[in-house]
Amino acid sequence: MNHVQQAINELIKRTEESVIGQSHVVQALVISLLTNGHVLLEGLPGTAKTRSVKSLAQRLNTSFGRIQFTPDLLPSDVTGTEVYQELDGKPQLMFQAGPIFNSIVLADEVNRAPAKVQAALLEAMAEGTITVGDKTHVLPELFMVLATQNPVEQEGTYPLPEAQMDRFIMKVTVEYPEDEAERDIIRLVRGEEQGAKTSMTPENEWHIDPDLVMEARRQLPEMTVSDLVENYIVALVMATRKPERYPDSHLTKWLEIGASPRASIALDKCSRAYAWLQGRDHVTPDDVRAMAPSVLGHRFSLSYDALADGVDHKRVVIELLDHVEIG
Repeated sequence: MNHVQQAINELIKRTEESVIGQSHVVQALVISLLTNGHVLLEGLPGTAKTRSVKSLAQRLNTSFGRIQFTPDLLPSDVTGTEVYQELDGKPQLMFQAGPIFNSIVLADEVNRAPAKVQAALLEAMAEGTITVGDKTHVLPELFMVLATQNPVEQEGTYPLPEAQMDRFIMKVTVEYPEDEAERDIIRLVRGEEQGAKTSMTPENEWHIDPDLVMEARRQLPEMTVSDLVENYIVALVMATRKPERYPDSHLTKWLEIGASPRASIALDKCSRAYAWLQGRDHVTPDDVRAMAPSVLGHRFSLSYDALADGVDHKRVVIELLDHVEIG
């Protein structure tokens, strides 16, 4: 394991210290960071979604922006706008950057904003740029959007269309913690109140040089991906489009629309990042299987039969992994 891998794994470890019982969330955030992707966190209120993102930004020692999405939000509230100013007596329009111009951007309750605002966020995620008027502004090189949504509350929300969901490299479900983790959370917050573990202490001042993240990104293309692994990735994605290939499964009954080629690209990227974090220089089928639920789960549409039977995306991915053979 080289020094860059050690540093990134230390980043995961340090972030987990502030977010108890959600190690899979922290790992997903870091993998997204390494693959230059964006993450959608879905979970009930109080499951440390916001805390996870803020803790990661703190460890990276980089700029952090938070946008609280509401029904009355305007695109300019996200991207920024041109304001009229006088300079040396001459009137001119000056661009005033919005909160999207940060390295780590938390889009809180993204499904509460109308389509126009979601579309503005989409351009930033897809292109790394923002267009205001006739000018295009480039976002930071280290840029990641972490969007959150509440899966239960639907009143007054604007569900993300499938095309926008596809732009997130991963969708991660944030569950309530178990008994022991819940007790640890109480103790952590109590300790912070007492000042025992505030951000002022040296142990919590630790942060990683963002240049190491960029170096990690440069190392990922060097990972070896065998024909066996490539074929497995393709087979998993194709199974969502052509479920009739697996007549012994429920896939034909459950799937309405399959995953796009973005799914294959994302699964390849995330599998390489996952293997890299383990200190290996090659990807195995187990790496692909580990990433499949988060990468594939939000990229296909369920049939009416699946919805009627109470089948969710997670159950379909399990069915995929059970029936698609390696090799």
